[in-house]
Amino acid sequence: MPSPRNGVLLVNLGTPDEPTPAAVRRYLREFLSDPRVVEIPRAVWLPILHLLVLPFRPAKTAKKYASIWMNDGSPLRVYTSRQAQLLRGYLGEKLKVQAPVVYAMRYGKPSVAEGLAELAAKGCDRITVLPLYPQYAGSTTASVADAVKSGLKHAKPAPTVQFVKEFHEHPAYINAIAKNVNDYWFKHGRPDRLVMSFHGIPKAVADRGDPYPVQCRRTAELVATELGWNDARTQVTFQSRFGRAEWLQPYTFDALRALGSAKTTRVDVICPGFAADCLETLEEISIEGKKEFLHAGGRDFHYIPTTNDTPAFIAALAAVAQENL
Repeated sequence: MPSPRNGVLLVNLGTPDEPTPAAVRRYLREFLSDPRVVEIPRAVWLPILHLLVLPFRPAKTAKKYASIWMNDGSPLRVYTSRQAQLLRGYLGEKLKVQAPVVYAMRYGKPSVAEGLAELAAKGCDRITVLPLYPQYAGSTTASVADAVKSGLKHAKPAPTVQFVKEFHEHPAYINAIAKNVNDYWFKHGRPDRLVMSFHGIPKAVADRGDPYPVQCRRTAELVATELGWNDARTQVTFQSRFGRAEWLQPYTFDALRALGSAKTTRVDVICPGFAADCLETLEEISIEGKKEFLHAGGRDFHYIPTTNDTPAFIAALAAVAQENL
């Protein structure tokens, strides 16, 4: 009997195929239809989505995507593809583990089902699913688990699946974030304040027991300690609020405006919860966040790109993957 063959499926959130209203509309329709993402009764939410959100939001969002689009496509897809390629090489060359590595998007293409099928076609009967969300949240990690279950519904025989729920305090991940910041500071100097901005979730979701905010703050504590900045110079905030409900606070833009009003000379912002730069980091933080800070009276704003395809982060992904292979 042939020995089992391991494979790795990296999963990120997703992205439109093009920075156009039509492509963004397709993407948002799938994304915002997921009950894990919007926990409002379907009978209430779906009319809002189809009558108020999808007819108007895509055009505005498409312009934002166009402002950060790369020559090779969406930054999130470009970096996630590179991560899969580099992880495959790292596992083979450095760790002597021959394991196919493919990537998928929870929303958009390639889908989770397509990623699982590709690994099956490569003969993998053991699959490590590694969502690229360091901190667990029901709206992200659990949604990937839903997609994996659906994607394997008709698999005969179904592969053995090892699912990585989170890696928010893994030493290699913490080291990759800290090294990325230190490398930037070596070239550009240090700020007066460091803001660690994580994607937000509704406060009501956290109040029901979602571990996400606790894991975000634990990541921030460990990164700040590694940097030697676990003091008042570092602030944890939450971004990307959607709708009128209260989300996790403090809100990133409120914090940036307050720092600007206080005449803070330089603020640096990092986004440790994002494994790849995307709309929320390159447009929301690097462009809009900068405007908020400078308009309020701040002088110098730096967004430090996330770990993307840096060697330290690929090593971290390899460590997490190998522990679960």
